[in-house]
Amino acid sequence: MIPQSYVSFAEELLRSCLINDPWVEGRERFRIDPVVLGATAYERLMRSAEGIGRVYEELARIVLREPQWLDTFFHLTPYQKLMWLASEGRWHGIARLDLFVLNDGSIRMCEMNSDTPSGEAEAVLLNRLALRDRSALRDPNADLERAFCSMVSSCHLAGIRRGTGRPQRIGIVYPTEMTEDLSMISLYEQWFERRGWPVGLGSPFNLLRTHGTLTLMGEPVDVILRHYKTDWWGERYPAWTDEEEFADPDPLTGPLAAVLQSELDRSAVVINPFGTVLTQNKLAMAFFWRFPEKFSPAAQRAIRSFIPETYRLEDLVSTPDRTNWVLKSDYGCEGDEVVVGPWVSDDVWRESLEKAVPGRWVVQRFFEAKALEGSDLLPNFGVFLIGGRGAGVYTRLSSQATDCLSLTAATLVDHPADAGTH
Repeated sequence: MIPQSYVSFAEELLRSCLINDPWVEGRERFRIDPVVLGATAYERLMRSAEGIGRVYEELARIVLREPQWLDTFFHLTPYQKLMWLASEGRWHGIARLDLFVLNDGSIRMCEMNSDTPSGEAEAVLLNRLALRDRSALRDPNADLERAFCSMVSSCHLAGIRRGTGRPQRIGIVYPTEMTEDLSMISLYEQWFERRGWPVGLGSPFNLLRTHGTLTLMGEPVDVILRHYKTDWWGERYPAWTDEEEFADPDPLTGPLAAVLQSELDRSAVVINPFGTVLTQNKLAMAFFWRFPEKFSPAAQRAIRSFIPETYRLEDLVSTPDRTNWVLKSDYGCEGDEVVVGPWVSDDVWRESLEKAVPGRWVVQRFFEAKALEGSDLLPNFGVFLIGGRGAGVYTRLSSQATDCLSLTAATLVDHPADAGTH
């Protein structure tokens, strides 16, 4: 039976008109009590995320100089290569890095979502509610709106030919048939409208280029806020050999051409840039470990400190032992196409290795995260990185892998003394 306290909490969330799904599959989606980080612990998470972001920036520079890796290591499709080459190495606006704290206090990243990061609405609203009765704590997400909108404004000014002043119109492009990220879309819309920036909503299929002008739903736009995954814009192929073909496997040729041409003549800018087709690819983490000498000494230290050992499945000379490895596809996210070896049977592990499409998978060294005190829940600290700077955190709790059934909790910070994590 759902506690009355959660029912009241859910009703308050619904009144926000941002979050309309306090339950998932009949279970509570949120935890009422916040996770509290000490000030030092929070700063360590921020600095770690920034260091990892710099590693990915170096990767982008390396592959821009040495484009042969697109074929020989990353196996990008023709349209994925088009997106990368057209981006000229640009990939970052906002990202979310999923970090875990280990029992020895060290930090590990399981993945970075640099393509279409989500969780902003939950992070902002839950923190706001949790802070009301906890004046001794601070909200690490209080500046998320300002940082995000400042980044959008800076990208607009830098990316638009003769760009001055505010955006003409921001087009938020997302999969309109899917509802799970509508809270984030609504939050962004509110943030932009508060600044007097006109906003339009639509899917890639509503994009056209007419007489040199990019339009969304018939209205001119000069900023595209892209929340439609890069691997959905290009060719789509299953990652498992026994998986059915996609119903819509073809690249979005028309919409993609319209957007890329507008970026090329600098009449529009895309956030996040299409260069995330490379940084979102989990083979990037295998590249770090395969070619560490290509990176700066600082980046090499960050790789060893924060990125678990990661290798392309085809590069292993022997079958990876289930108890030590996690199997991940190149573009799977949020627990999708992830097989955690220690948490599955020998049969599932063997079958997964057999059915993984060659060239699409990595294995990553399994690590044990530290659970919350007095609990078996493992906190996944999703650190938001905006313009290369740590800007906030979105925490999810689960007893095993983070997925759609994980609990989301507010994250508050002690100040100034470090009191650990509660």
